[in-house]
Amino acid sequence: MKKTLLVCLAILAVSHSALAEDRFNVKDVSFKASCDGTTQKYVRLLGKGFDQSKAHDLVVGLHGHGSNRWQFADQTKNSGLAIRNTAVKYNLIMICPDYRAKTSWMGPKAEADVLQIIEELKKQYKIDKVFICGGSMGASSALTFTAMHPELVAGVVSVNGTANHLEYSNFQDAIIESFGGTKKQIPLEYKKRSAEYWPESFIMPVGVAVSGKDTIVPPQSVLRLTDILEKMGKDVKLIYSPEKGHSTGHEITEKLFDYVIPKAREKKNNIKPVSAIGRIHNFTF
Repeated sequence: MKKTLLVCLAILAVSHSALAEDRFNVKDVSFKASCDGTTQKYVRLLGKGFDQSKAHDLVVGLHGHGSNRWQFADQTKNSGLAIRNTAVKYNLIMICPDYRAKTSWMGPKAEADVLQIIEELKKQYKIDKVFICGGSMGASSALTFTAMHPELVAGVVSVNGTANHLEYSNFQDAIIESFGGTKKQIPLEYKKRSAEYWPESFIMPVGVAVSGKDTIVPPQSVLRLTDILEKMGKDVKLIYSPEKGHSTGHEITEKLFDYVIPKAREKKNNIKPVSAIGRIHNFTF
């Protein structure tokens, strides 16, 4: 009986995934990374009936720690399902990069890969606005990339991420490898990749969700960032779940997209922000 039940559950899971994929033409894309010549990959999802002659917005989905590009491409719940639902609802091109796979945290090479993918996609398709989103490590990375390249990002959705790498203490072996050193060795690199220090970069609509009992990626830095953005009069939506841990259902993620995308599409902003890469700060650690 138990074996039969497990088989039935497995069939249901496969069927659910297959139904999700039926909405898209899915392609696993390889490319040569400009920064180091290695072969990297991303998954591209185009809605059925996609018309290449028309302009589309792009959504970049960034996976969590320990996963890879397929997490959001075929995940049947949580942020993966939410992003695919959003791509269908708003007729978006969706891509899911490895961005150096399981332990990225948006270090320099991951950042270079995402920049290269966006540039190459803009040559292939008529892309208007670029949205970036993620969960956990991907949420942190979405905030980092947006803070460093606000001129490229029309809207950002971050679910259970950190906005401060100088104070964040988990997954340090992976982050040290990704960033190229420890906090004491290269403090400016950690600050540069900490969105909390760059609120002026967030001129686009921002949607964030954090949980009060999340010990894997604690919410405090994102709560501080959103508080600053609200005081600055920025377009920001925060969904705070005080009793939850490190998990967020697809409904919450979709609510954030339903705030960010319409706001971005109606927004005409002539402000040209300064990227975090080019800033000079007096800083001691």
